[in-house]
Amino acid sequence: MKVDLLKYENELHKEGYTLIAGTDEAGRGPLVGPVVAGAVILPPNYSLDGLNDSKQLTEKQREAYYSIIMRDAISVGVGIVGPKEIDEINILEASRKAMNIALDNLKVKPDYILTDAMKLQRDVPVLPIIHGDALSLTIAAASVVAKVTRDHMMIEFGKKHPEYEFEKHKGYPTKRHIELIKKYGILNEYRKTFKPIKNMIEEKEEVK
Repeated sequence: MKVDLLKYENELHKEGYTLIAGTDEAGRGPLVGPVVAGAVILPPNYSLDGLNDSKQLTEKQREAYYSIIMRDAISVGVGIVGPKEIDEINILEASRKAMNIALDNLKVKPDYILTDAMKLQRDVPVLPIIHGDALSLTIAAASVVAKVTRDHMMIEFGKKHPEYEFEKHKGYPTKRHIELIKKYGILNEYRKTFKPIKNMIEEKEEVK
């Protein structure tokens, strides 16, 4: 059954809301680097065939959709929270903060916000939707902006540290990535409270 990705947006337009922002994050699971959020306001009745949750798309598809979204959106905002702060406030709060930053970075103030299951305290109504990135076109667009932005950051990071192959695994805990950390060590940009990294640091301390 085909999902109507504009169901929420169309209902809100009928209620008189015109500037509906969607927000989502990318990078909760990686061991290294920031969590990145996107916020997007699309034009009313906008449609983009095939756009879906960024995790369901190939890298090539995400890049193509990213260019279209950046061209067509009324406004796009990005929020970035780095690894040090993730360790200090935890990944859930860091994701929430990144979304708030992304929304604050929109050039146009939204009158309604849709999120991918995240509760936010804002001065306009917020609707958290479970699996929102697969149910709302606006959240899906934000998901693509967040994922592509973060992937580009990890590719650039990989150029500084080619031995870690960040451009391939984007910081996620793949078997190969864990092997490379064990071989080359823990960079400052790693999240020290995330389990494999935390365990490695504790093991090192015990050896001392």
